[in-house]
Amino acid sequence: MPDHIPEVLFVCVHNAGRSQMAAVFTQTLGGEGVRVRSAGSEPADRLNPRVVEAMAELGLDLSEQFPKPLTGDMVESTDVVVTMGCGDACPFYPGKRYEDWELNDPAQADLEGVRQIRDEIRSRVATLLRDIGVKIAV
Repeated sequence: MPDHIPEVLFVCVHNAGRSQMAAVFTQTLGGEGVRVRSAGSEPADRLNPRVVEAMAELGLDLSEQFPKPLTGDMVESTDVVVTMGCGDACPFYPGKRYEDWELNDPAQADLEGVRQIRDEIRSRVATLLRDIGVKIAV
């Protein structure tokens, strides 16, 4: 077991779609080799039902997840911050690794569109995990 387990924070505006999918994929693919959180700059009151459905198609249960507010402490205590359209609302801390993933917003997509976003996120998560030295569990 490594001395330091990397922590990844996924941030989008509502924390109701993209960041939630990324967090679940990160935990599923990275297992105990990574810690993950997600948050939103303006959290919604619930997850996007099409996102929940698209993830359930892969056997990934989001039914217990909920949108969480972004805090400066979250960013400060993480190693990698991945933003997905949160713009200037995401605090910046020197010394953190930042990535901005330009992805369509699932709130504007039908189920097929959400599936495409989901698959793109899974691919990007796998690449990120390899880049930070996390062995992919699946």
